[in-house]
Amino acid sequence: MAQRLVRAKRKLRDNHAPYRVPGGAELPDRVGAVLAAIYVVYTEGHTATSGDDLTRVDLSQEAIRLGRVLSDLMPDEPEAAGLLALMLLTEARRPARVAADGSLVRLADQDRRRWDPTLIAEGHSLVRACLRRDRPGPFQIQAAIAAVHADAPTAEATDWSQIVALYDRLFTIRPNPVVALNRAIAMGELHGPAVGLEVVEALDRSSLADYQPFHAARADLLARTGRRDEALAAYDRAIGLTTNRAERAFLEARRAESAPFTRRERTP
Repeated sequence: MAQRLVRAKRKLRDNHAPYRVPGGAELPDRVGAVLAAIYVVYTEGHTATSGDDLTRVDLSQEAIRLGRVLSDLMPDEPEAAGLLALMLLTEARRPARVAADGSLVRLADQDRRRWDPTLIAEGHSLVRACLRRDRPGPFQIQAAIAAVHADAPTAEATDWSQIVALYDRLFTIRPNPVVALNRAIAMGELHGPAVGLEVVEALDRSSLADYQPFHAARADLLARTGRRDEALAAYDRAIGLTTNRAERAFLEARRAESAPFTRRERTP
């Protein structure tokens, strides 16, 4: 990062480029890149790329602070509000994401009483404001998905049909493999793991070959449909792509649960 900053400063100096704050008319063309950068910071804080701890609270808090600043500076930009809502609704789940021993707790197993009601209320308010503007964008739709999760008092009560519909809408705006994967996972929750696996297997694997969540999701669906050997291979691939110790431990535990029974365990 330091080298990149030095190169950028050198380029500005050599080109005699003036450094100035862009005018209001220039902001709309730049806001997309700024939103994406803030969200990258947040996602790194939400699940750290490497290290022993699952999360980095300092990064998440800084991303939310920047999101608030941007939303205040551009009150008429619905995507800025959508990003802030998405981060708040996701951050509300932080207290329940990690067990006392530091291990990861997946969404379905989280104690929702530990979710932060203040952040959820603020996130919901922002989502409703976005809906009133009726100018949907990727961050607003993702925030709406997070709001549906926040509405469910239990994992079983999640409105997966609404989530699938929102992913359908998101895919029309942002048709990329990651959105397609998330939609497939939601399809599996709505219609069962066999349907989810069928949709996952139809995805473009070349673009997801090094994407750990693809292999982790596929492993889970394979295990739930009884295809254990394939599930173990998929878990191995996911574990091999994981550099965060807490996340790797979670995947290793899931793999162990999917392993075939030993001879003694099969004996009546």
